[in-house]
Parts: sequence; C-alpha cells; structure tokens
Amino acid sequence: MTSLRQGTIHLWRFAGIDLYLHWTWFLVAAYEISGRAKSYPSLIWNVLEYLALFLIVMLHESGHALACRQVGGTADRIVLWPLGGVAYVNPPARPGATLWSIAAGPLVNVALLILLSMFGIMSRSAGWNAAMPNAMALLRALWFINLALLVFNLLPIYPLDGGQILRSLLWYVLGRARSLMAATVIGFLGVAGLILLAVWARAAWFAILSAFILLNCWGGLRQAQALARLAKLPRREGFACPSCKAAPPAGGFWRCSRCREPFDTFQTQAVCPHCGAQFAVTKCLDCGAVNPLSEWRASALVQSR
Repeated sequence: MTSLRQGTIHLWRFAGIDLYLHWTWFLVAAYEISGRAKSYPSLIWNVLEYLALFLIVMLHESGHALACRQVGGTADRIVLWPLGGVAYVNPPARPGATLWSIAAGPLVNVALLILLSMFGIMSRSAGWNAAMPNAMALLRALWFINLALLVFNLLPIYPLDGGQILRSLLWYVLGRARSLMAATVIGFLGVAGLILLAVWARAAWFAILSAFILLNCWGGLRQAQALARLAKLPRREGFACPSCKAAPPAGGFWRCSRCREPFDTFQTQAVCPHCGAQFAVTKCLDCGAVNPLSEWRASALVQSR
C-alpha cells in the first residue's frame, strides 16, 4: 500500500504493534461531526459516533495485523487516516497465509455485527428505545456504519480486502505473479466504476478514496510485473530462503547500502565487491524476509535431505 507514515501522530504501542493517526483525521472529524450535528439533540453523540468509527477501523486493522503474526508474518504498525486505515502486514509468501491475514479484517466486522445485533435485541427487550432514544440511535448508526465498511471492503477491487482475498484464492490456481496481475486488472475495472460513481454523486471524499485505490492498484500491477520477471530468472543452488524456501536468483540483484552498486550477495558471501561493506543479513527477493547467509545455506541443506 502507498505509505501514509508522514504526518502521523504516534498514539500507542500494543502487542508489538504501533498505532499512528494521520493529522488530517482531526480536520475530517471536525467536518463530519459538525455536518451531522442535526442527527442528535447534543453534539456529544456525534463525537461518540465518530470515536466509535475510529474504534471499528482500529479493530479491523488489528485483525489483519494479529492474523499476519499468527501465520509467521510481520506486522508492526497501523496507520489510521480519514478514509480508513492501513495495516502494514507482510505475511509469508504462501496463498493460505496471505488469505488468512487479509480475511481476518472483515471477520472482525462480522463479529461486531453479531455483537451489535445481539446488544440491540437485548436493549429493545429491556425497553431502552423509550428510555434512552439517543443511545439506541447511536447503536443503530454503528450497526449500519459497520455493515457499510464490511460491504465496501469486500468489493473485489485491489487493494481492498475483497480484491486481496480474490488474489489469494487465484494464487492457488495461477501462481503468485499471475494471480496478482489478474487481481489488479479486475481492480482497475472496479476503480473505474468507483470514479464514475464519485463523479455522479459529486462526492469529493469518495473521489479521493478512489484515487488512493487507483494509485495502489497501479503499484500492485508493477509488483506483479516484477514478480513475473523474477520467476523467469535462473536460480542459484546451495541456498534457500529460510522463510519461503525459494532459491535466490543468480545475478547482481542486491544493492549495497553504502556505495549503491549492485552485486550478487551469494557469490561474494554477503560482502560488497566494490567497497568491502559486509552485510549481516540478506533479503529474499521473493518474500522480502531478511536472514543471515548461514541460515540460507542451512535451509538448502535441510531441503536436499
């Protein structure tokens, strides 16, 4: 996903995951709260509604992050911004691991729908409709907000959750690169529909969201093209990524962080031949994991037995 780290405020760290809030969230919050001032007799209910939206989005993104960690991936930060949230997750390069990491977010919304529905039934049975009409109106609003977020996220448009779930399912059949290519092509068609809908409805925020999706869809297409080129490269024997078990490509595909020159780290034993810099870990070009070179050798030995 496109980075949103700049301009964020660090809120807290929980279970090894840092939560950031983009500064524009406050501007949009003020606009939305004032715009819905007539929904309740007191502005405090509008504030509570927007804070509850913040909580729903945070729980959704936390579902992604925790599920990614459960399958052995990395997830260390979540950024919330006015139009939603982004969990920076890096699951292992397996379709099942990716599928669970993505599907966990919408499943949180499904669980919230069930809980809100049960609470609503109990509240009506207790006669809270007459006793606390504002609280019940807030509960109904949260139910519909959560449902809308769930439905929108499940649209098969990359990089929305629905598009990434579609990509994970196609991965089983088409492979890693072609599944991402197919998902992004479908995503371009979907985002074209979203842009037309934004123009028809004259919804500025929806247009901004569509542009953000389009930008990330283009990034997904570029990544798919890079993966396709990577899959065609000859592989070096005697080494295997400890994380995804893929053999590394043979050639100068690693760049020295000191002199910026490309080199083949497996040929030079993790030492830059241009400036002599030595690297403790080597990045896998297939899955992005970093491991010491000795573990790459050990992984290849285990596979050969």
